[in-house]
Amino acid sequence: MPRLDALSEVERKTITFFPCMEFDGTPWVPLDKPLSESKVALISTAGLHVRGDKPFISDFKGGDPSFRVIPSNSKPGDILQSHVSIGFDHTGFYKDINIAFPIDRLRELVERRVIGSVSENYYSFMGAIRDPRRVIDNTGPEVAQLLKDEGVDLAFLVPI
Repeated sequence: MPRLDALSEVERKTITFFPCMEFDGTPWVPLDKPLSESKVALISTAGLHVRGDKPFISDFKGGDPSFRVIPSNSKPGDILQSHVSIGFDHTGFYKDINIAFPIDRLRELVERRVIGSVSENYYSFMGAIRDPRRVIDNTGPEVAQLLKDEGVDLAFLVPI
């Protein structure tokens, strides 16, 4: 991580004055069954969507708070990244999707019986959201309900 004095004035001010939400606690629910019997979902903030789905909107004020549903049986070549952020490098994702969305690794864990199963659907949000309140108040709880309805036991969060 660069020192603040090595950054441009704009970058320094952005980092120094970026509003950071603070919370009194962290929501936590202990896993009540063995991992080998658990259904696992994947949630990313890499701005991913399946081919033909609506890309994330880059000019949405405060950041695009929507999410995209990605069926867990999607082929890696059918998953696209529309994440836009200044300085965001897509190279790693295009070389190996598992860097940002470890779908092959989760399938391997099922095959090795480390985890019980994967959810029918995975979810992706757009990263670089400057105002996360809409995610916290609306789309986050909506995805949580979808996961609950599907009987997901735990979610693997992949931040970008």
